[in-house]
Amino acid sequence: MLTGGALIGPRVATSLLNFDMPYIDTGIETPPEAAISVIMVFYVIAAIFNCFIPNTGVDHRIVNRNPAFLIREFAHCVALLWRDKLGQVSLATTTLFWGAGATLQFIVIDWAAKRLHLDLSQASMLQGVVAVGIATGAVIAARGVTLRGAVKVLPIGMLMGLIVISMIFVSQIPLAVILMVGIGVCAGFFVVPMNALLQHRGHVLMGAGHSIAVQNFNENIGILVMVGLYGAMVTMGMTVETAILMFGVFVSGTMGLVMLRHRRNHAQADLLHLIGGDPQPKATAAKPGPVGNGD
Repeated sequence: MLTGGALIGPRVATSLLNFDMPYIDTGIETPPEAAISVIMVFYVIAAIFNCFIPNTGVDHRIVNRNPAFLIREFAHCVALLWRDKLGQVSLATTTLFWGAGATLQFIVIDWAAKRLHLDLSQASMLQGVVAVGIATGAVIAARGVTLRGAVKVLPIGMLMGLIVISMIFVSQIPLAVILMVGIGVCAGFFVVPMNALLQHRGHVLMGAGHSIAVQNFNENIGILVMVGLYGAMVTMGMTVETAILMFGVFVSGTMGLVMLRHRRNHAQADLLHLIGGDPQPKATAAKPGPVGNGD
């Protein structure tokens, strides 16, 4: 994000355009072309890294390549994960997280322009600050939250929505940076245990590959819906403050409903046995590892 913000800035774009490779006409004449060229370099580096990923030796063959069969199988996996008492909670929260995260990127840009008077390049830097907070929260969660305690982070999702609402009252850049870091820490601390729990239940119910496909399918729908709703708000001329308020209330309210659903499920049956492990391990028993180890 920080690199992207720098690439759309006039200073970096001008430097890239002034760089000429000897005896080679790159054909790069505009700032967008220069930025895209840098992105292409990153993709090439990523492709080279992929070449060194070791082969796990797993021979996974598709049982049936018929599209109708694959669609029915995928639909069955979606329904299976949504019906699972823990799977539905983790899938709902991760879907909400990615939808909210994508929408928040646009909200931050509009908010930074109107409240902090920052241009697009500078506003992108704030998104990078959020990413730093997410990484910090993820590290804390990976070190301190076990898989059996993953659902205990659900209140952090409500807290994240309330912190987002406080953006309305911020107009100073230093305070905005602190606020963005706080939102990021809550997001990272919240999503890592939920993602680990979702992958655990998905692996048990249908296998890792099917689970990840279901997860990506739902999360991309969440992104499309929430970004689409924000686009509709902007089209209707809604102010960024009103959009922030509605966004924060929606995130907190939805997380509250998920928590109520989980409490009702847990009241009907003990859900910890779905995760496995001894709830009170003895001194000689292995304790459940941090969620970050398998995420």
